[in-house]
Amino acid sequence: MKFCKTVGMITQTGLLIALAAFSSVAAEDGFKSVTGPCQLSFPADHGPHPEYRTEWWYYTGNLTADGGHRYGFQLTFFRSGLKPPAKRKNWPESASAWRSDQIYLAHAAITDIANGRHLQAERMARPVLTLAGVEQTLATVRVHVHGWQTAIAPEGHRLQADTDGFSLHLDLTPVKPPVLHGDNAYSLKGQSPERASCYYSFTRMQAAGNLVVAGERHAVQGSAWMDHEFSTAPLQPGISGWDWFSLQLDDQTEIMFFRLRESDGSVNPASSGTLVFPSGKWQHLKNTDVRLRPLSHWTSPHSGARYPIAWHLRSTALQLDLTLTASVKDQEMRTTRSTQVVYWEGSLVATGTRKGEKIDGSGYLELTGYAEPFDAPL
Repeated sequence: MKFCKTVGMITQTGLLIALAAFSSVAAEDGFKSVTGPCQLSFPADHGPHPEYRTEWWYYTGNLTADGGHRYGFQLTFFRSGLKPPAKRKNWPESASAWRSDQIYLAHAAITDIANGRHLQAERMARPVLTLAGVEQTLATVRVHVHGWQTAIAPEGHRLQADTDGFSLHLDLTPVKPPVLHGDNAYSLKGQSPERASCYYSFTRMQAAGNLVVAGERHAVQGSAWMDHEFSTAPLQPGISGWDWFSLQLDDQTEIMFFRLRESDGSVNPASSGTLVFPSGKWQHLKNTDVRLRPLSHWTSPHSGARYPIAWHLRSTALQLDLTLTASVKDQEMRTTRSTQVVYWEGSLVATGTRKGEKIDGSGYLELTGYAEPFDAPL
């Protein structure tokens, strides 16, 4: 799950970009809707899908430096369509080189777990004059915004983000093939067919590279996760936000689960997830397969939002009982220069049992709609 709410440099209309809360343009206005299985083909579908309103390439992971110092990281690239590609034919031949029907945005963050620090940065640009965009060949895809980039190739993904406060340079090697969530990547976010996204993940990737934090360079290695989604009108009205979990357990299984919250506090039945086996095969998880209960909260001194940052996850179907705890309390993202959304996105640790045996793991947690509810009329 990912999102962003943009007041762009190109338009003063707020854009809700994300798998859950966009101020979406209807399909009859030119953008396509996702209404059934996505029929993805790789590596072509690692690239952009401009016929849909929104898209994002999302990376998170947990890393360890020499000496055992632990870090979390996030790097996300967003593409938002301002006009559907078909309307380009109406542009005059003399249109400015700055004219664009899309905008690209990016978020980056590092969690310095030992020191309890969360560093963050953001970028935004039009895909013109090499400022941002996607370059694609038959085998490779490069998504970039002002020098930040992911380069996706058959052998792996290469991430780069250099900011005033930190840098990350990582090579990610997939351990398992892409996982298609829902029905052949058709991931419902409501009760009508078009409230959905095309959604796949690399749920376990070996990570190696270096981070620069507070001017010091650290060689790191660990494990990462990648999501790629695109859609036009994903969320059902009345959903105020969501709680999204990605877990990498030490028995070589992974779990993705998102919990869609209604404005009255109930859980929308479209909530769902995926269990990924060590072999790389996967199993769809229904809303009733997983029970999640908040255990403790943290109130942000920055936004006043109160976030549930420790959880009990229980699944009778999976014979799984876990306690999930944020690695650092303050991992709140405040994106006033790009998406204008306040959300919590951070590293977590997992401890518990599966089939009666002790199990541990790590992952990431995304919490939206706590600073303010999302209102996404479709």
